[in-house]
Amino acid sequence: MAYTTIDNPELYFQTKLYTGTGSTLSVTLDGEEDMQPDLIWIKVRNQDSSPMLQDSVRGSDGTSYRAVKPSADSAQTTNAGFLTAIGSNGFTVGTNGKFNASNDTYVAWCWKESTTAGLDIIDYDGSGSNTTISHNLSAVPKTIWVKEYSHSTNWAIYHQGAGNTNFLKFNSTAGDEDTDNWQDTTPTSSVFSIGSGGQTNNSGRDYIAYCFAEKQGFSKFGTYVGTGADDGPFVFTGFRPAMVIYKRRGGTEGWMMQDSKRPGFNPIGGNIFPNSTGAESTDARFDFLSNGFKARSGNQNSDETTPYIYMAWAAAPFVNSNGVPSTAF
Repeated sequence: MAYTTIDNPELYFQTKLYTGTGSTLSVTLDGEEDMQPDLIWIKVRNQDSSPMLQDSVRGSDGTSYRAVKPSADSAQTTNAGFLTAIGSNGFTVGTNGKFNASNDTYVAWCWKESTTAGLDIIDYDGSGSNTTISHNLSAVPKTIWVKEYSHSTNWAIYHQGAGNTNFLKFNSTAGDEDTDNWQDTTPTSSVFSIGSGGQTNNSGRDYIAYCFAEKQGFSKFGTYVGTGADDGPFVFTGFRPAMVIYKRRGGTEGWMMQDSKRPGFNPIGGNIFPNSTGAESTDARFDFLSNGFKARSGNQNSDETTPYIYMAWAAAPFVNSNGVPSTAF
């Protein structure tokens, strides 16, 4: 049996729920050990409002961390009411309603940039010509999220399950599209390739890339096919999921995000849609189990022919590095 490479996933990924106060708020993560996040995705749960994504590489302009919206093609923006600081075990938000309106509820998904956990964040300049971009993972990225942040341009999402000729967009419900964004070339353990497509390589434009490699017992990026029935497929990940992002490759259907803290028990509800500003829905989509997840009826299980792609991060490994099994909820 394969053991995990990371015994404590909370050192590299955490979901944080908090309630807004309308005043500057310091948010502390819940893990037993400190984790300084480098990538923070925040969404107000009970209101229609854009999800906001910040990182330590683009950093702050002195007023707030530069934010891009997964639900939009817009350029990055800052505001004194946005995320204003990242600390050794959390972050601070101002008073903007996307981050901290009084009595609104929020979810923040927080990743630490680390080769150990398979995340590298890369800022690069577009050239308009075929080229490669170096990364430091020493492993092949299985998914890459790219956003031109200096101008309005669609997101470009590479996923191994969609192949190197296609891309998806966080800000769209469309299925995967054929493109020259990746030069029809699979990433390697040291570089990923970009063509002349505007989503990844407009000349003179600024881009941010979030590169994720799989780490046994911590992260998994794959595909599954639905059954169209209440009893959907089981997907083995090798860990109890903390969070899953998924989308059907073909046809018009939204992205969905679910995590183990909303509601904190099976079946997992609390859908949030990266392509939408909409509030959290309560539909039960998955069971999170000790070694993977199981789809229930609904959009995540309706198509029996077109694969769904997924991205998953761990709450606990199925078997730790000493061979001790974990447990489900």
